[in-house]
This record gives sequence, C-alpha cells and structure tokens, in this order.
Amino acid sequence: MALVSLIAGIAGWTVLPFLGSLVAIITGHMAKSEINKSAGTVTGGGMATIGLILGYLAVVGGLCVGCLILLSFMGLITIPFISIPFLNTSGY
Repeated sequence: MALVSLIAGIAGWTVLPFLGSLVAIITGHMAKSEINKSAGTVTGGGMATIGLILGYLAVVGGLCVGCLILLSFMGLITIPFISIPFLNTSGY
C-alpha cells in the first residue's frame, strides 16, 4: 500500500491530477494504519508519508487554484496587467 501511495502521489502531479491524489491519500492512510498495527514487521512508512504529502499538496494546491479561478470569473480579483492598457496616465 505504501508503494501504491507513492506512485499515486507522483501520478497526481503528472498524469492523473485529481484522481491520483485521492488514491495517494486513501492508500497512504491505509498503509500507515497497516504499518502501525504490524508492530515493526511491515515497513514502508517513509513511502506512505511521501505519498500522503504529495497527495495532500496536490489537492490543496488544486483547491487554491480553483478558488482563484472562481474569484476571477466573479470579478472579485483581477489580473492587474489586463487593465494597464486602459489606464489614462498621460493626462489627455
């Protein structure tokens, strides 16, 4: 499960943006639980942790970008460079 989490976390940043991240988070938590229950016989905690970090960062980053896009469509934020040609600073 730890290896699946790591691979899905990497895939979440490359080929499967949202789905890979969700799989990384789910399998990462499953792997961490399995590792904790095994009393040291099962390894891979580092891979599970990295998969979880990659998955959570991709989800949070995607939500932040989605919020920015939504706010820009609503007109609450604008890109300053769009309005620069329309500024009349020459005094005419």
